[in-house]
Formats: sequence, structure tokens, C-alpha cells
Amino acid sequence: MSKKILFVCHGNICRSPMAEFVLKKMARTAGLEEAFEIASAATSVEEIGNPVYPMARQELAKHGIGCPGKTARQITPEDYRHYDVIVGMDKANLRDMMAVFGGDPDNKLSLLLDHTPESDVKHHNRDVVDPWYTRKFNIAWDDIYTGCTALFEKMKAQLPEDKEE
Repeated sequence: MSKKILFVCHGNICRSPMAEFVLKKMARTAGLEEAFEIASAATSVEEIGNPVYPMARQELAKHGIGCPGKTARQITPEDYRHYDVIVGMDKANLRDMMAVFGGDPDNKLSLLLDHTPESDVKHHNRDVVDPWYTRKFNIAWDDIYTGCTALFEKMKAQLPEDKEE
């Protein structure tokens, strides 16, 4: 049984697809690709069907990560039932997810940087700022990579013994 993780941001063209493909690469590199189902979606309808934003694709490419074929889609109530962990990039995403999902009765929702240790004061308990507005895709990369690393370690620890290396 795989761990199902959904990343969510406003438009699903920058932060959440970056997180999706970063975590997919981490799983693949660890030989655990089959142990995870990883995807991303938007809270809004603004970018539905659009590909990953060019500057986000460029930032991923700098780190040897591609995202071919990814297009934006919006979250649905079914996503809440399907995914084990649903990770937003900022507090506005959490608020919007709560509205679509009708709450969080199974405690599946979190912010990406909440997965980092409290001792990581640079990252813990804050939003991944939207690079669409800041144009600082390198800063978004740092936050996303750090958050995904922490999340991946938590998820690996929850896998059955025979799935780990």
C-alpha cells in the first residue's frame, strides 16, 4: 500500500508542482518510487490546464528535475478521500482547502514547512512564499526542498519495514 501525498498551492503552476517533482525525485533516488503516489493541485481555477510556469520549470531544471506533461488542476472533495497527506504551501491554501473539503476531520492537512523541525527557525512554521509574485524562485526552491526533505523522512519512517532500504 503506497503513501498518497498531494501538494496544493493557489494555481498549481509554481510551488505545488515543484514540490511534487522534488518529492518524486527523492522517492526515485531512494528506490522507493513504488511506495508513494505523489501529485499536486490548485485551490483556484485560474490556471487550470496550464503547464508549469517557465521560471518554475527552469528552477527545477537547475537541480536536474523535469516536470513533463504536468498541467494545473483544481482540488476536489474526492482528493480528501483519496490522499493520506495533503500539504499546502501557505495559510491561504489551508483555508481554501478547508472550504473545498468541508473541514479536516481526519487531520490530513498541513503546511509544507510545518514538517521541518522546530529547531530549523529559518523554515519551520511559516509559508512558502509564492514566487509568482516575488520572482524569487530560488527562495521557493530552498523552502520546498527543505520541506520535502523533512516530509520524505517522516513518510519513509511510516513505511512497512520491507519497503525501506
